Amino acid sequence: MTGTPGTGKTSLCEAVASSTGMQHVNVGQWVRDKELHDGYDDERDCYILDEDKVCDALEETMEGGGVIVDHHACDFFPERWFDLVVVLQTDNGELWGRLEKRGYSQAKVQENVQCEIMMVVAEEASEAYQPDVVKYLASNTVDDMERNADTIIDWVSAASSG
Repeated sequence: MTGTPGTGKTSLCEAVASSTGMQHVNVGQWVRDKELHDGYDDERDCYILDEDKVCDALEETMEGGGVIVDHHACDFFPERWFDLVVVLQTDNGELWGRLEKRGYSQAKVQENVQCEIMMVVAEEASEAYQPDVVKYLASNTVDDMERNADTIIDWVSAASSG
């Protein structure tokens, strides 16, 4: 599950994991908990992700399957890990409000909204994975989240029975 910060990745991952029994890995939390970073970026107010450390830490977990990976970037993960890459997309005004509610600085809000406008995450996903694996879902409302959860649960069910 990927998308610009504030698109609803973690909430959706939690809902899908709860319904399917899959393991939810919040990469941002793993980076903090397992110190999979190269320090802190004060300007961006976030940890500097060490992609190699993250992939090494996740390798064994991913081998067993049944894992939902939750992160705002996806292009550094091995393609073999994923049967499905879901890109959540949110309207700019909605995203702006969500990020402000999180207490992000104006600069951080602007940077993330610009990323959404420029479709940075969607482009990374489309360049890193085969087209039939990448799905784009609108994530603007609670109804969208519920519909997205149902859709993903249906995809998981179809994949596990087929």
